[in-house]
Amino acid sequence: MEVTNTSGRRKTAVARVYMTPGNGTITVNKKDYKDYFPSASQQYKVHQPLALCGLDGQYDIKAVLSGGGSTGQVEALRLAIAKAIVDVDAEHKSALRAEGFMTRDNRMVERKKPGQKKARKKFQFSKR
Repeated sequence: MEVTNTSGRRKTAVARVYMTPGNGTITVNKKDYKDYFPSASQQYKVHQPLALCGLDGQYDIKAVLSGGGSTGQVEALRLAIAKAIVDVDAEHKSALRAEGFMTRDNRMVERKKPGQKKARKKFQFSKR
């Protein structure tokens, strides 16, 4: 029984994935992924790399997610699953890269600066 261990990141979210041959169950933080991600679009994003490679129902995935919000977590999970698929079979790498699943999206929230309302927005200027 071979376990593939990978990680993925997006914004401040981190996903650690353990993939084993099995019947296709996906568990996120000890819950079914459909309970953890109630939105249909987020459930679709989790399945994208598996569906692209035709591996639905062949691997059990156990994921541990931490940090960030739901969007960052689901995209971190998608990256981690794609990396795990490549670890198992490197032939899928070109197809996953073409869809953009192998690239880490490194955009982060810009920090708030002192003397400003937000990161770039200034306080309203008053002449008098």
